[in-house]
Amino acid sequence: MKNLGAMMKQAQAMQGKMADMQERLGDTEVDGASGAGLVKVTLNGKGEMRRLTIDPSLIDPKEPGMLEDLIVAAHNDARGKVDQFKAEEMQALTGGLGLPPGFKLPF
Repeated sequence: MKNLGAMMKQAQAMQGKMADMQERLGDTEVDGASGAGLVKVTLNGKGEMRRLTIDPSLIDPKEPGMLEDLIVAAHNDARGKVDQFKAEEMQALTGGLGLPPGFKLPF
């Protein structure tokens, strides 16, 4: 039972660190791009879009589909980077617990 008690203490300490990480995620910004950088999307670490930049040369009212595709691609690029950042933060946070890969914490 000593192991269980130690794990519970670690889990409680981790809850505080998780709250700090959630705050950092809101402050962290990640950029994604498509079309050789002509479309840029900035997301925060929570996945909320902060900025969208479109090079004026791409704005063609006759071809909205191309611009729409580039916006989606830039967003997906940024989202992938956010997911990677979150995974790295979680690994740093849970590294000392020895949790099995893929184990999800309830908080």
